[in-house]
Amino acid sequence: MDVVKILVDATRAAVGIPAAAYALSAIGLNLQFGYTGLLNFGHVASMLVGAYGMAVTVDLGGSLWLGIPVGVACAVLLGLLIGAPTLRLRADYLAIVTIAVGEILRLVVRSSLAAPLTKGIFGIQAFADEFFAINPIPEGHYGIGRLRFDQRGVWMMLVGWAVVLLAVLFIRKLTSSPWGRVVRAIREDEDAARSLGKNVFGYKLQSLMIGGAIGALAGMLLAIDQQNVTPDNYIPLLTFYAFTIVILGGPGTLWGPVIGSVVFWFVFEFLDGVMTSAVVDGWLGGALESTDIGPIRFFLFGLGLMWLMAFRPQGIFGRREEMLIDAR
Repeated sequence: MDVVKILVDATRAAVGIPAAAYALSAIGLNLQFGYTGLLNFGHVASMLVGAYGMAVTVDLGGSLWLGIPVGVACAVLLGLLIGAPTLRLRADYLAIVTIAVGEILRLVVRSSLAAPLTKGIFGIQAFADEFFAINPIPEGHYGIGRLRFDQRGVWMMLVGWAVVLLAVLFIRKLTSSPWGRVVRAIREDEDAARSLGKNVFGYKLQSLMIGGAIGALAGMLLAIDQQNVTPDNYIPLLTFYAFTIVILGGPGTLWGPVIGSVVFWFVFEFLDGVMTSAVVDGWLGGALESTDIGPIRFFLFGLGLMWLMAFRPQGIFGRREEMLIDAR
């Protein structure tokens, strides 16, 4: 077993674009869940409409730089359309509605009816050339030892983590304002906030829309890196990745989603590397096949998450009081 290779691959995953994109997605979800107490199980829908809003704009002849605000606007509009009829529901009913909306959107995007616009199950390819055309990084490989990235990867990482930093600074400013204190009050006891004359519905709607816009940026970041958007990339599992990251880092904390994403992807890739090496080297005999690695990895990660919820539900940086959600 090449332990160094496993650690290098895990570190590459922890600082790579998927980690940055999921940190961004988790920041948006943390605003909704950690700060406001909204159980949005359809957060992947914001990533989907953001990525498709950008890609469709380029496919129709527009610029990528026009597609980015279009994608954000689509996510904000989605938050408005979802939130207006549902935010008066109890937390568990809201979760059911939002996860259904996310799956309905995915099925609509991949349908033959939407195919002239979205290209159906094949998706839209090679739409981010404008982004890579302005890459200032000279051709070559950069890094330390075996941990190296080409110029494309370095450019993506610089932009991705810069956007994450900007999102953190934005959330810091937002949550330290009177607006942030109101949404915290709503999370703790929305009846008390309402009794003080606060428009609880309005604040929830704003939180859903702002968090969705940040989630849209995450979807666009993944789409640009992959140079394609296909509907089956946006399955409900992505929302639960983001929830795991939020819980791991600490709900209602500023840096929790970022550190949670780094830890999540390091452990995820490390487990994959260890189990793959164990199967290839025959350490487990014939007990496991390579096809068993994926399910077992999720099983082990699930056990870890259960342990975390049992013994440290506030996550790495969180406090126990930040976990209180008014689910009435």
